[in-house]
Amino acid sequence: MRIVSWNVNGIRAVHTKGVFTPFVKKLKPDIICLQETKAEQHQSPVDLPDYEEFWNSAKKKGYSGVAIFTKQTPADVKFGLPEDLVKKYGIGPDKFGHPNEEGRVIAVDTGKLWVVSVYTPNAKGGLERLALRHKQWDPAFLEYMKRLEEEKPVVFCGDLNVAHCPIDLEHPKQNEGEHGYTTEEREGIDKIIAAGFVDTFRELYPDKAKQYTWWSHWSNARARNIGWRIDYIFASKKLKKHIKSAAIHPDIMGSDHCPVSLDLA
Repeated sequence: MRIVSWNVNGIRAVHTKGVFTPFVKKLKPDIICLQETKAEQHQSPVDLPDYEEFWNSAKKKGYSGVAIFTKQTPADVKFGLPEDLVKKYGIGPDKFGHPNEEGRVIAVDTGKLWVVSVYTPNAKGGLERLALRHKQWDPAFLEYMKRLEEEKPVVFCGDLNVAHCPIDLEHPKQNEGEHGYTTEEREGIDKIIAAGFVDTFRELYPDKAKQYTWWSHWSNARARNIGWRIDYIFASKKLKKHIKSAAIHPDIMGSDHCPVSLDLA
């Protein structure tokens, strides 16, 4: 099984650039997890007859949104965070909106495992959403993944909006404390790993540097590979022995992010 995750930064835009269908043909994924679709399903120009599509779009038009395209009809599909966890962790609206109404999570049951596409809220340049992430979103999302794992193994992937370790961004010292590289955000990844989930890329390449998935539009950053690794595929520990390969695909253009992939044997 090949799972591919990509923050497309607007599915209509990436399709207009003529890169989405070639990306699918090149990587041949069984499951495609998308983030920042910025559209509702009926607005998407993409037509992939080999895949069934499941979307969780934001109430705010042209914003956020996740989707999963799968070749296999899922046994179940779940949208958003469970309401009991939203209530438990006090997740509610702020000046940016309601995090659970922004199309940030979708989960499909493939029969053998749960596959989840997630677009974690950005802490924002002024760190206005840092407390939301640290105290509410991250613990609620992790509890949700552990709940799904009680049924069957889980693979969750997407734009987590944080570089975990110094190796995961080009300028860690200069970005210390900035959004995407605060102690609080990085702690969220620490807790994911402590809970038994495996960072599949780092499992295979623990010391491989300059492996980035997002680049700023400024200063020709992508061509110079001045980037951040903020897109991940995590898997339940019991799937570790089934990891065949994990890869980052910086050659696939069309978004400020590039796709990441996981092959399970």
